[in-house]
Amino acid sequence: MRFARFLHDGSPSYGLCEGDGIRPLKGDIFGEHETSGGTMPLASVTLLAPAVPSKILAAAVNYPSHVPSARAIVGKEDMPAVPQLFLKPPSSVIASGETIVIPEGARRVDAEGELVAVIGRRCKDVPADKALKHVFGYTCGNDVSARHWQRDDIQWWRAKGSDTFSPLGPVIVTGLDPANLLLRTRLNGEVVQETNTGAMIHSLAELVSFASKVMTLEPGDLVFTGTPGITPKLDGGDVVEIEIEGIGVLRNDVIRRDG
Repeated sequence: MRFARFLHDGSPSYGLCEGDGIRPLKGDIFGEHETSGGTMPLASVTLLAPAVPSKILAAAVNYPSHVPSARAIVGKEDMPAVPQLFLKPPSSVIASGETIVIPEGARRVDAEGELVAVIGRRCKDVPADKALKHVFGYTCGNDVSARHWQRDDIQWWRAKGSDTFSPLGPVIVTGLDPANLLLRTRLNGEVVQETNTGAMIHSLAELVSFASKVMTLEPGDLVFTGTPGITPKLDGGDVVEIEIEGIGVLRNDVIRRDG
């Protein structure tokens, strides 16, 4: 099933996408819910970011093809033996169609196309073989990254967490196999990243299980699963798209804020 979060009667609401239409939901998307009211044309509503997380975890260096880039950026020389997770603030989330804003002084900023898992059930001390039962569904994400800040700062708080640095969407899709999805990133229409999610070093189940040993994951929390290959540089005027098989296309324009 495909779920979208959108403005309905002036308030955020979830809906079930059916073809070119959307039916509002009543209840808790992560619990008991039902459709309510008639079907509206999907093109007639304003889509919002499909989740409102209490926290965002993101995996660093989680594809073999990204290891050389990580070495150049932050000095990571080998594939990590255990998941390398970092936090991104919820304030960095924007929806498909909103604008990525490169802050003053950010210098080089890259896009990172990623599969994102949306947690659906409270998750604490969960073994890997049960971790996916706590995932509600999947969406497209872009872990926008300011490389000079990532390299030079002790923490990645602004390199990965600046406002607009976590584009998300357009919808949440359930029932997918997170280990077998085609992921593509396009910059101004040109494919710049392409991989199958089966190439991850640490599977989504391993990421969720690893995180849950030290941090309780709540419904709506997000797990970004890492990016492949060489990441494309963004600048003002660019259009970046993340497309994942079975989910759709996350599309954002880019502007650069001058000093």
